[in-house]
Amino acid sequence: MKKLLTLVECPRDAMQGWPHIIPTEKKTAFLNALLAVGFDTLDFGSYVSARAIPQMADTAEVLRKLNWRDSGTKLLAIVANFRGAEEAANQEAVCYLGFPFSVSETFQLRNANKSIEGSFGTVEEIQTLCAARQKELVVYLSMGFGNPYGDPWSEELVYEWAAALAKLGVRTISVADTVGLATPEQVFTVVAFLIRQLPGVTIGVHLHSTHHNRAAKIDAALDAGCLRFDGALKGIGGCPMAGDALVGNMDTEWMIGHFRRRGLLPVLDEQALQDARRIAEEIFV
Repeated sequence: MKKLLTLVECPRDAMQGWPHIIPTEKKTAFLNALLAVGFDTLDFGSYVSARAIPQMADTAEVLRKLNWRDSGTKLLAIVANFRGAEEAANQEAVCYLGFPFSVSETFQLRNANKSIEGSFGTVEEIQTLCAARQKELVVYLSMGFGNPYGDPWSEELVYEWAAALAKLGVRTISVADTVGLATPEQVFTVVAFLIRQLPGVTIGVHLHSTHHNRAAKIDAALDAGCLRFDGALKGIGGCPMAGDALVGNMDTEWMIGHFRRRGLLPVLDEQALQDARRIAEEIFV
């Protein structure tokens, strides 16, 4: 029997770089529609500096209005420092704390105002916090397939940091193609090695891609043994701190069709998905 994969919907990633502020009520309606679809996890918001990411300034207010108790979907919040992690960990509704840990020094400084070494110390503190609060830390290895800044990158570097994170007790690592640089060959090689070398860790992918090679990237991850995938409705998203043209997320609806043809998806509520799509078309115009 085929194992069913874990599909993580990331409206936070779609919304965070949107050029105009999305009203709180519209965000809430969108997220509640997504909670009814049946995704495993919903990356709904972030506890980060409102000055750095103004779009996420209302995350706490949005959370209070979500129908999370009526959904089997688990909530994930992105954090960038220990203070944000404490705020997220205090929320009963939040199951996962997501931390973007970059193997690019330039990007880590831009994204968290800390070096890679300094951010690793923050991850250690947050992992201890999560263990104490019965939360799970998900670390995103951003720029995991290369970077546009000329910073050193190698597969060995990715492996070393992933192994160091696993040693801290991190049990979910998602390798992020932050600006869409990955080739299918890189995706397969990196993901297959991590899955083989870190058997106690769930290895996922957070891939950004244009239409022309998205299928090849997804299939490379699947062939490597990956069963955890991030996506965003309408394929919108990207990190505004990357300083590069945003390359969109994998389009969730396209991914659903692709995975369904391979018999890998759990049952989803199609009507709820269409409701969410309708709201997305009102927001992202």
